[in-house]
Amino acid sequence: MAKPDNRADNVEHLQQSIQNTQKNLHEAEEYLNEFSSEISDEERSSIQEKNQRRKKSIEGFRSEVKDEASNSLE
Repeated sequence: MAKPDNRADNVEHLQQSIQNTQKNLHEAEEYLNEFSSEISDEERSSIQEKNQRRKKSIEGFRSEVKDEASNSLE
């Protein structure tokens, strides 16, 4: 039997995902700032691309938080 759809803590989970993604983004930026001259162009590019994906993920999470918040008001 399927579990009932419980969305009570979705916003909390989304906010945690935002925080984790922001932390990873900042750590990667710090790494690039500190070791940029020591890493290959390929590695630098890979980290920059991953950070772009992280930024898009954060935007998506924030959009979902807004959706969840408006759904909880209904």
